[in-house]
Amino acid sequence: MKLKPLALFLALTAAPLAQAYDLLDAYHAAQAQDSVFASARAAHEAGREKLTQGRSLLLPNVNLTANSTFNDATINYHGVTFFPGGNHRYNSHGYGLVLVQPLFRPQNWFGYTQSELQVTMADAQFVSAKQDLILRVAQAYFDVLMAQDNVQLAEAQKTAIAEQLAMAKRNFEVGSATITDVYEAQARHDLVSSQQIAAQSNLQVRQRALQQLTATPANGLLNPLNQELKLDAPQPADMTKWVEAATTGSPQVAAAQAGYELADKDVARNASGHSPTVDLVANYNQNYANGGTMGIGSDQRITTVGVQLNVPIFQGMATQSKWREADANRERAKQDLESARRAVELQTQQAYLGVETGISQVNALQQALKSSQSLLDASKLGQEVGVRTNLDVLNAQQQLYSTRRDLYQAEYNYLMSRLRLKAAAGSLTEEDLAAVNQALH
Repeated sequence: MKLKPLALFLALTAAPLAQAYDLLDAYHAAQAQDSVFASARAAHEAGREKLTQGRSLLLPNVNLTANSTFNDATINYHGVTFFPGGNHRYNSHGYGLVLVQPLFRPQNWFGYTQSELQVTMADAQFVSAKQDLILRVAQAYFDVLMAQDNVQLAEAQKTAIAEQLAMAKRNFEVGSATITDVYEAQARHDLVSSQQIAAQSNLQVRQRALQQLTATPANGLLNPLNQELKLDAPQPADMTKWVEAATTGSPQVAAAQAGYELADKDVARNASGHSPTVDLVANYNQNYANGGTMGIGSDQRITTVGVQLNVPIFQGMATQSKWREADANRERAKQDLESARRAVELQTQQAYLGVETGISQVNALQQALKSSQSLLDASKLGQEVGVRTNLDVLNAQQQLYSTRRDLYQAEYNYLMSRLRLKAAAGSLTEEDLAAVNQALH
C-alpha cells in the first residue's frame, strides 16, 4: 500500500494545476512536440520519396533547349568570285525538344528496385521511432512519479524522525534516556533533511526532462500508480517464442534486412557498369537566322526519331572500383544485420526476464513491507517497555522507508519491462501504453 500523500503532487511547473495529466496525455503531447520524433517523421517522409525517384529512372526524360545568338563573321573566299565574301553580322535563334525513353538500362532497373528497399527501410525506421517515443515518454513519466515518491517518503520519514527526536529529548530531560539517543535521532533528522533537499532537486530535473519531450507544461498533476497493481505475466509465457517473434517482427531487424538487400542490389547495379544501354531518342529543333555566311537568312525545322546504343568501354577503372566498394559495403551490411538480430534477441530476453523478475520482486517487496511495518511497530512497543532502544526504532523506520522506495521502483521497472518486451517484438503500440495507463489513477 502506498502512503497517503502528505501534500498534493508537485506539478510540472511552479503554477498550481488542477486537472489530471495522465500517461496518454504526455504521449499525445510528445507526438506533436518532441523534436526527435519530428525529425524521424520528416526523415520518413523524405525516405518515401525515394520510390518516385527510382521510378523516374524508367520513365522518359524530356528537355527543352532554346538559344539566341549574335554572329559576327568575316569570310574571304579565294579562287571564286560568285560567293559573297566580307563581313556578315546577323542574329540566329531557335529551340529544341529532346525526349529520351530508356529501353534497356540495367543500372536504372536496379536503381528502381533499390528505391523500393529504401522505402521499406524508411518505414521500419519510423516504426522504431514511434516505439522509441512511447518508451521515452513512459520512462520520463515514471521518473517523475518516482521522484515524487522520493519527496513524499523523505517528508514522511523526516516527520517520523522528528517525533522520535522530540521523544528522545523529553526522555533525556526526565532521565529515562541518554544524550546518545538524542544525538542519534538528531543525526538521522539532519541526514533525512539533506536527502529531502536532494529529492526535491531531482524532482525538478525529472520534471524538466518530461517537459522537454512535450515542449509544454502539463495540464494537471501526474497520475500515480494504483495502490493495487495488477501483475500480469508475459503471454505467451515462453521466452523462446518472444525471441522468435522479435527476430521476425522487430523494426530494427527489418531496417537492417532492408539495408543488406539494398547493398546486395548495389553490387549488382555496379556490376552492370559495362553493360550496353539502349534508348529511344526523339528530337525536334527549329532554328531561324536573319542572315548567314552566304548573306541569306534561313528557317529550319528538323524532327528526328531513332534508337541510340551506348557501350561503355573504359571509365578509368572507376567501374571496377565502385563494384569493389559495393561488395565491401554488402559485407558491412551483412554484419550489421547479424548485430541487429543479436541485439534484439538480447533485448527481448532482458525484457522478458525483467517482467518475470519484476513480478517476483514486487511480490517479495510487498511482503517485506508488511514485515518492516511489523518490525517498526514491535520496536516502538519494545522501546516503551524498555527492551528496545531509540536506535532500534530509527533503524526500523529507515528499513520501512527504504523498502517502500524499493517497492515503488520495482513497480515502475515492471511496467517499463512490459513495454520494452512489446517493443523488442515489434508490436508496441499506443494501445499497450493505454493498458499501462490503466494502472494509474
